[in-house]
Amino acid sequence: MARKIIIDTDPGIDDAMAILFAFHAQELEVLGLTTTYGNVSVEQSTINALALVELAGKTVPVAKGVAVPRVREPGEFPDFVHGKDGFGNIGWAAPVTQADPRDAAQFIIDQVRAHPGEVTLIALGPLGNLAAALERDPEIAHLVDEVILMGGTWKERGNVSPVAEANIINDPHAADMVFTAPWQVVMIGLDVTHQVLLQNSLLERVRNVNPKEGTFLYDIAQFYINFYSGIHDVEGCYFHDASCVAYALQPDIFGVARGAVRVATDGLAMGQTIICPEGKTSPLPGWDNVPMTDICMEVDSERLLQLFEETLCQ
Repeated sequence: MARKIIIDTDPGIDDAMAILFAFHAQELEVLGLTTTYGNVSVEQSTINALALVELAGKTVPVAKGVAVPRVREPGEFPDFVHGKDGFGNIGWAAPVTQADPRDAAQFIIDQVRAHPGEVTLIALGPLGNLAAALERDPEIAHLVDEVILMGGTWKERGNVSPVAEANIINDPHAADMVFTAPWQVVMIGLDVTHQVLLQNSLLERVRNVNPKEGTFLYDIAQFYINFYSGIHDVEGCYFHDASCVAYALQPDIFGVARGAVRVATDGLAMGQTIICPEGKTSPLPGWDNVPMTDICMEVDSERLLQLFEETLCQ
């Protein structure tokens, strides 16, 4: 039986890689995409999500979600990373389909209640939709199979501030709600995604076998690769969002540590994922009854990239 997933997303070049990866994985059943702001506005991310569904030839619903953080002031969209359109400014055609009439939080609630204990939430952007669903229907935390999210960091430095990763700092209050809710969370952060470099040679091979989607992925990736090549002096781009799909398929690709996670919501440390390792305690308030998160710290990068390539080529 295929694993049921909802992808919460702000596409975004790396989101597009993850979504098409998931659509090709026979072991996964994508129940829907829910959209949020982050790499682009929620309006643009919804357009992009609909475009990806059409590109893949799917009939998967797309539900539009939150447009701003819960508390903090919105930041600027990182068009220097993903382009103004989120797809590397390649001029991709607008979709003809429309979004689901439900908002993202309600879509998540409806699907989780329709399939209790079976739905995995794969979150690739800021976590406002998951927080909104929890706030509206707290019981779903006991009905979700697992939450796999791209965000945060433990040992690796941040990519927005010295301690904060982009998805978490975009809505730190929502992230803290998600990490402290009574469901199983898997954190795939910069500790592992910075160990995996996606290069043009792999994208060229995908394009040769799967020209329709492969050409799209290759074209949008050039903007992303140019950004990373310029700022990190690497030949390729880091493998962020698609790592979450890989975990849903083959979690043993990753080495995992466990700990309680809280998120700093203001000050110089805003967006930092603060971790109390399993077996440790703190005499200070704020750590009682915080559930254990599985935190990915190691990754077999060769196996991960092979899975990505083989799945997109099947």
